[in-house]
Amino acid sequence: MEAPRSGTIQLAVVLRFVDIATDALAEAREEIDALNVYPVPDGDTGTNMYLTVSAARDAIREAGGGDEPDLRTALAAFSRGALLGARGNSGVILSEMLGAVVRRIADSRPDERNAAVMADALRQATDASYAAVGTPVEGTILTVSRAASDAAVERARDPGARARDVFSAAAAAAREALARTPDQLKVLRDAGVVDAGGRGLSVVLDAAETVLTGRRPIPVTAPMGRHTIPIPVTAPVAGEELSGDLTEDGPAYEVMYLLDSVDERIPLLKKTLAGLGDSLVVVGRDGLWNVHVHVDDVGAAIEAGIEAGRPHRVRVTHFAEQVAEARQRVEHGERTGRLIVAVAAGPGLAALFAEAGAVVVEGGPGRRPSTGQILAAITSCGAAEVVVLPNDADSVRVAQIAARTAEEDAGLRVAVVPTQAQVQGLAALAVHEPGRSFDQDVLEMTATARHARHGAVTIAARQAITMAGPCEPGDVLGVIAGDFAVVGDDLHRVATEVLDRLLGGGGELVTVVSGADDTDDLAARCAAWVEQHHPAVDVVVYDGGQERYPLLMSVE
Repeated sequence: MEAPRSGTIQLAVVLRFVDIATDALAEAREEIDALNVYPVPDGDTGTNMYLTVSAARDAIREAGGGDEPDLRTALAAFSRGALLGARGNSGVILSEMLGAVVRRIADSRPDERNAAVMADALRQATDASYAAVGTPVEGTILTVSRAASDAAVERARDPGARARDVFSAAAAAAREALARTPDQLKVLRDAGVVDAGGRGLSVVLDAAETVLTGRRPIPVTAPMGRHTIPIPVTAPVAGEELSGDLTEDGPAYEVMYLLDSVDERIPLLKKTLAGLGDSLVVVGRDGLWNVHVHVDDVGAAIEAGIEAGRPHRVRVTHFAEQVAEARQRVEHGERTGRLIVAVAAGPGLAALFAEAGAVVVEGGPGRRPSTGQILAAITSCGAAEVVVLPNDADSVRVAQIAARTAEEDAGLRVAVVPTQAQVQGLAALAVHEPGRSFDQDVLEMTATARHARHGAVTIAARQAITMAGPCEPGDVLGVIAGDFAVVGDDLHRVATEVLDRLLGGGGELVTVVSGADDTDDLAARCAAWVEQHHPAVDVVVYDGGQERYPLLMSVE
């Protein structure tokens, strides 16, 4: 990954950070969820933080109305999206942090150094998060944020420091502070875990460092001091005094709502809610607020909002009821097991996926599935755990939205392996093992799909300029990893050139999938070419029946 090299804060860098941070939280959320001391709904820290940042990403993408927005418009959309989409205690705190950062960036002057702006943005984010929490507790996301911002401010004092240096220092300090959280909270130490919210913030800071430096973030399972993630969660010792949302016998309900209110009424609202329960977080500004609190008296919490303004999008979760429902589903055998949902671009491919036990959704160029179609397949399959293989670059985002919706509305556990091609989906499905843990199965499938180099051949429908040069209607185009890499006039010659390039990095298995119009045995001829020129490589040929692509290929 090439790091950006600009002296000003650019929209492209912001957009890149949003994508990488969202993807990083998506990958890490289940491990972060596992760090929660109690499996209550508000303890889904990784999921809540992912949904918060994901909502912000959706908002920034929609800000331009189809065109790329200017920096200030994009930042405002990002901040508002995070506020509106914030879930749970840590998600609401994270939304306040992100809002403070983007506001500082938006207010920056041309004469300010980027390093100074970003360091001050992180400091303001920490101050805002402490101010938003009713009763700040050290050893949490707040502590990690303070350590990160202090390190950033210190690094920015160097006149030669750049924004990349500031975020490298902040990310490193966050990891160190996270490793110390068990020494600050006994409940974490006894359970053998670091703080979940702090880990989520560390993932976000790692993503920022990745964008600015090009270095990959620390893996989720990396050692954190004396603690390794994930760590089996054990119950705290009997008689231990806990507080806030770390206690299992605390308030029975989580209440969240958006509030339209003038800023002057918020201090009284905070005071009223603080007297009703705990885990109070109120964030927002300019007339719109996100309110989160744990209480026993739901009516009183909502009435406090009515007195302060207009509460809407009210969400009430009864912890005990949801835990009981989860146990009942397990006891009654409802939604058990794991299934794969795969998008197939042709009848032959559909048969291959179905024979391997997958639930098939018809797709392919020109008829890509909608969010609703994928969501229906996920929710109707009857499994408690679902892995989705979109098998098309343009369908990955659709699959992710469907997966998120299924998790929120149906309570399913869903993961999307971001397969970009049909052959990647076949490779991922080949290593699927229901006997493994869900996380490990998704990890193995994802790694296999990523290592499958893929290509294809197709016919140009119009005149165009490609990465391989100009093409005319009827020309044969060779595709490698989604880009046009070869232009020619013969299907076999172009296909073998694509295969030769794919095999240039080595490989043990070539998969060839014939299309709907393979009238001259193109797949068989290409398989014979591989056997002749690469005799140590195994070849398998499938009849895919896909349209528009006479041949799909992969090398593993």
